[in-house]
Amino acid sequence: MLSVVLRTLRTRWATFAGSFVALTLGVALTAVMGLALASSLDAPGRGPERFAAAPVVVRGADTLRVDTSAGVQVRKLAHPRAVPAGTVAKLRRLGAVVMDRSFAVRARGGPDDLVGHPWSAAAFAPYRIDAGRPPRAADEVVVSGDWARPGKRVRTDRGTVRVVGTVAARGFENAVFYTDARAARLSPISVQLVVDADPAAVREGVRGSDGVRVLTGQGRRQADPDPDRDREALAAMNAMFGTAGGVAAFVSVFVVASTFAFAVAQRRREFGLLRVAGATPGQIRRMVFAEALVVGVLASATGCLLGAYGAPWLAQRVADGGLAPRGFTIGDHIWPYHLAFWTGLCVALCGAAAASWRAGRTGPAQALREASADTATGGTMTWGRRLSGLALLVTAAVTLCLSLLTDPGDLLHRKTYVSRPMLLITAVALLAPVAVRPLTRLIAWLPARLPGAGGMLVRENAAAGVRRTAAIAAPVLVTVALAGSLLGATATLNRARATETRQRTAADFVITPAGGTGFDTATLRRLREVPGLEVSATSSSTVYVLEDGGSLLESEARAADPGPLAATSRLPVEAGKASDLDDDSIIVNGEWQRHTVGERVRVWLGDGTERSLRIAAVMATGTGGNGVYVTPRNAPGATVDRVDIALARGADADAAATGLRAAVRTTGGHVFTKDQWVKASHPGTNRTTRLGFLLVLGIALLYTGISVANTMVMATSDRVRELAVLRLAGATTWQVLRLVGAEALTVVAVGAALGLLVTGLNLAGMWSALALLSVRTTIDVPWTPVGAAVAACAVLAVVSSVAPAAFALRRRAVALAGLRE
Repeated sequence: MLSVVLRTLRTRWATFAGSFVALTLGVALTAVMGLALASSLDAPGRGPERFAAAPVVVRGADTLRVDTSAGVQVRKLAHPRAVPAGTVAKLRRLGAVVMDRSFAVRARGGPDDLVGHPWSAAAFAPYRIDAGRPPRAADEVVVSGDWARPGKRVRTDRGTVRVVGTVAARGFENAVFYTDARAARLSPISVQLVVDADPAAVREGVRGSDGVRVLTGQGRRQADPDPDRDREALAAMNAMFGTAGGVAAFVSVFVVASTFAFAVAQRRREFGLLRVAGATPGQIRRMVFAEALVVGVLASATGCLLGAYGAPWLAQRVADGGLAPRGFTIGDHIWPYHLAFWTGLCVALCGAAAASWRAGRTGPAQALREASADTATGGTMTWGRRLSGLALLVTAAVTLCLSLLTDPGDLLHRKTYVSRPMLLITAVALLAPVAVRPLTRLIAWLPARLPGAGGMLVRENAAAGVRRTAAIAAPVLVTVALAGSLLGATATLNRARATETRQRTAADFVITPAGGTGFDTATLRRLREVPGLEVSATSSSTVYVLEDGGSLLESEARAADPGPLAATSRLPVEAGKASDLDDDSIIVNGEWQRHTVGERVRVWLGDGTERSLRIAAVMATGTGGNGVYVTPRNAPGATVDRVDIALARGADADAAATGLRAAVRTTGGHVFTKDQWVKASHPGTNRTTRLGFLLVLGIALLYTGISVANTMVMATSDRVRELAVLRLAGATTWQVLRLVGAEALTVVAVGAALGLLVTGLNLAGMWSALALLSVRTTIDVPWTPVGAAVAACAVLAVVSSVAPAAFALRRRAVALAGLRE
C-alpha cells in the first residue's frame, strides 16, 4: 500500500501541489500566531517612564471599587480625584513634596501631542538640560526634542512663550516645562505628587484617605499616562492574529477538501482499475488517507520551519507599526509548533475524509468510463453533502432570526459579523453543485446567442463539468464573500453611525477644541457674547451602573444643560422628555437593564461619587453609541470639549461664523458647519481592525490563488484530449485558448455570483438589526474591494488554464488525441 501511495504522489505531484502549499502556509501562519500569542502572554512589563527616578509617587483615587455578589468590581475612573489637602499637609511633614501636573499644549510649529508639566517634575524621568537653562519666569519654557532651540519665541494656546532650554526626548512624550507657579495656574488640579520620604512612612501618612495609592518600584508605572496601553495593544494584536489564524484554518480546510475531492473525481478510472485488480473499498479509502497523511506530515514540517523564521520578522513589523509595544520579541516556546503541526495534519486528514469515502464507492465499471461530463448533480451531490449544506443553511437562518428577535445589537458586534459569514459560506459551498448548472447557463446565456459556436461551447463545457466548475468556484466564493461581508459590515455600520450623527445634530455649528483639550471659561464667555446664538456647552464623562447584581458597567456620558441641549440636538427619545433632565435625573438608553421613565437608578459618577438618579427619558439603542446624558453638576471634573451652536431666528450665518472663529482664535478651536461636522466625525474602522481584515482577506486571496491555480492546472491537463479533438475539428490554437480562457472567466463569474449572494444575505441581516434598533440606513457594499478580488481571481484562473493548455497544444493534435491516462 505504501509503495503505491509513494508512486502515486511522485507521478501525480501536480495534483497534490496545491494541497501541500495551502497546508504549508496554514501551518506556518498557525505557528506564527501561536508564537506571537505565547510571547504576548509572558511579555515583560514596561517599567516606569515619567517617574523612573522618583522615590515615592502618591496618586489620588483613580479607581472605583464596588462590592457585588460576584466580588469586588473595579473600574478606572474617568476623572481621578486630587490628593486631599489634609493628606498633602501630612506628607509635607515627611519630606519634600512635588505636585505633578499635566495639561495639553498647542504650539505653532510644534508636535501635535505636546503636554505641559512643572519644571520641578522633570527630574523624576529624569530629564536633564542639554542646552540653555531652566525656566524662571512665567513666559519661559523648556522643551523636549529639537523642534525649538533656546531663544526662540513660540506662540501657544497658553500664550506666547520663550524657549530658554531644551532636554533630550525620552520617546514616551513631547514635553513642555513651565515654572511651578505658572503650571499651577494653567492646571490647578493635581491628581498625583512625588514625596521624598520613606515609603513605609508615606503609607502611614495616607492611611484613611479613601482611594489614595502609594506607588513605588514597578508600581510607579501606574502614574504614567496611559499605563495600560501595552496590555491593550497586545490584546488587540492577539485578537487580530486569532481572527487571521481562524480564517487561515477555515480556508485551508476548504482548499484541501476541494482539492482532494476534485482529485478523486479525476481518478475514477484509476480507482476502477484498482477495484478490477481486486482492491477493496476499504483499501481505496486507506490509500487516499495515506496520501493525505504523507502530504500533511511534509507540509506541517515545512510550515513549522517557515513559522520559526517568519515569527521574528512579523514581531518586528508589528512593533515598528505600533500594533505591539516597543521591544516586543518572540520568546522560546515549543507548544505553538506542536499546535501548528498537529493542526495541519488534522486539516489534511479532515480534508481527505469525504474524498476517501467517495473514492471507496468507486465501482470496477468506472475503469471503462470514457465520458468526462457530470451528467447529473446526483453523482456530485451526495445525500450527506446535501443534508450538511441544508443543515448549515437552516442553522444560519435560525440563529439570525433568534438574534433579530432577542438581541439585534449582537449582530453589530465584530465577533459576530466576522464569524457568521463562515457558516453561510460553508453552506453555499456545499450546495454549490445544485446551483452551478442553472447559474452557468444564466451567465453564459447572452454569449451563447452570439454568432459562432464559441459561446455555446463555453456554456455547455462549464455546465457539463459540474465538479470542475464547483471546485474552481468554491475558493472564489470564499474570497468574494469574505471581502463583501467583512468590509461591507464595517462600511454599513459606519454609515449607520454617520446617519445617527446627522439625525441627532440640530446645531448649525459645532466647535471642538484643538488637540483634544477642553475650553476654558474665557473662551466660553466669548462664544456666548456672539449675538444671535444659542450656545450648548457639553463635556464628556462616564457613568457606572450595577446590573444583574454583579456586573459593573460603564456608559459614556454627556453633560449638558437641558435647555440649550434641546435647542441644538434631536435625541432619539422613545419615552419621556429630554427637557425633564435636571440635577436629580438622567437620560438613559434602551440597553440599560433599568429603563423605565420615573424609576430611580443607582449610579456612580465619573469621579466615583455615588448617586441615585431618576430616569427622565429613554433613548433608542441605535448602534450602541448613544450613551447617557446628565447635567454638568453630575459630571464633576469634566471639561467642556464640544460646543453646539444654534442660530436664532433671523441671525446671519456668515456673521455668526466670523464671530465664532474670532472667539476661539487664541485657543485654536475648530468651527464646523453641520455638514462639515458630520463628515469630520464620520466614524471609521480603527487601524487594528482594518489591518486585521486586510490580513484576513490577504490570506483568503492567497489561498484562492493556490486553489484556483492548482485546480485549473489539474483540470486543463485532464482535458488535453478534448482540446486536441477541437483542433482536429478545425479550431485554431488561438480559438481553443480563447475558449479555455472564456470558460475560466465563466467559472469565476459563478463563484463571484455565489459570493455576492452570501454577502447580500449577511448584510441584509445587519440591515434588519439596524432597522429594529431604530436606525434607518442603506447597505454599503464595498464594490471596489470586491471587484479587485474578482479581477484577481479572474486573472489567476485565465493564466492557470491558458498556460498549461498552450504548453500542451504545442504537440500535434493527432498525437494528443491518442493519449491515454
